[in-house]
Amino acid sequence: MASPPEVLLCAGEALRRYGFPDGHPLSVDRQQAFLDEAQRRGLLSTVRWLAPRIAGADELLGFHTRQYIERVMSGSQRGEGWLDYGDTPCFPGIFEAAAAVAGTALDALSRVATGEAARSFQPIGGLHHARRDAAAGFCVVNDLGVVIESLRRDHGVRRIAYVDIDVHHGDGVYYEYADDPDLVVVDLHEDGRFLYPGTGHASERGVGAAEGSKLNLPLAPGATDAEFLRAWNEAEEFLRDRRPQFVLLQCGADSLRGDPLAHLALSPKAHAHVTGRLCRLANELCAGRLMAFGGGGYRLANIAQGWTAVLEELLRGSWR
Repeated sequence: MASPPEVLLCAGEALRRYGFPDGHPLSVDRQQAFLDEAQRRGLLSTVRWLAPRIAGADELLGFHTRQYIERVMSGSQRGEGWLDYGDTPCFPGIFEAAAAVAGTALDALSRVATGEAARSFQPIGGLHHARRDAAAGFCVVNDLGVVIESLRRDHGVRRIAYVDIDVHHGDGVYYEYADDPDLVVVDLHEDGRFLYPGTGHASERGVGAAEGSKLNLPLAPGATDAEFLRAWNEAEEFLRDRRPQFVLLQCGADSLRGDPLAHLALSPKAHAHVTGRLCRLANELCAGRLMAFGGGGYRLANIAQGWTAVLEELLRGSWR
C-alpha cells in the first residue's frame, strides 16, 4: 500500500512567541501544552515538521491595509499600549510574532495547495477576529484572510470552505467576506447574545449576491456534544451542497467544557468528529486539500486534548 501524503505540523519558537504577558488569557505556553500531549500519544514521529517563517509586511498587505500594518509595527517598536479597545496589548516584537503566524500559514499553503502535503495543522493560528484595518479579540493579523487571498491570487482557487468551531464567532472572516459568494462559511459558536463578539446570528447568511453562502449556527450556553453534532449534520450538508475546492478549519479549543472565557461544554470528540468528516469531504471534493488552525482556547488541558484530537484525525484522514 502506498504511503499517505504527509501531514504538516507547523510549530516552533517564532510561533510560541505569539502570546501576551502579565497573566493574559492567551499565553505563550499554549503551543507547548499541545506538543507535550501529542508527544505522549506518539503523534510527533508521524508528522512532517514545518518551521515558522516571519512574513514580510508586503505579504500581510494581501489582506490588511497598509495603515494598519504600519500601526502594528509602530506598536511593536514602542512595546506598550493597545491595538484595540483593551483585549490586545502591544509588547516588544508583537509585529514579528504576528507575522510569523501569517508567514507560516503561507508556507504551509504552498505545500498543501500543490499536493506536496495532504493537510496541515498550525496550532498557533486561526486569528479570526482581526479585520483588514484593525486588531480585535487577541488577534493582531488575520492569517486566515491572508491565506484566502493567496489561494485566489497565487493558486487559482476560488471556492473555499471556511469552517469555524471556535466558541467565538469568526467575525473577522465573516464580515470581510459577507458579500463574497465563493467564500463558503460554516460557523458553529456560542450564541452571540451571551459571548464576545456578539455576532454570528442565524439570520446572518451573507449579503447581496452572497446571500445563502454563509451558515451561522449559534449554540446555547451549556450545549454539549449532542447539540453540537445535531448542528454539525446541517453544516456538513450545507458544505457538500456548495462543493468547495479547498477547506480551511479553525478548531478553537475554547468550545470545550471548562474554558474560563466561555460556556459551551463540548468534549474533544466533537473536534475529532468534525476533523474526520472534513477529511472525507476534502478527499471527495478538494483533492484532499485541508488546512487546520488552532484558534482559541484558554485552559491548557483542553488545548492539549482538543488539538491532539484534531491532529490524530488529520493523520488518520490522510488514508481515507
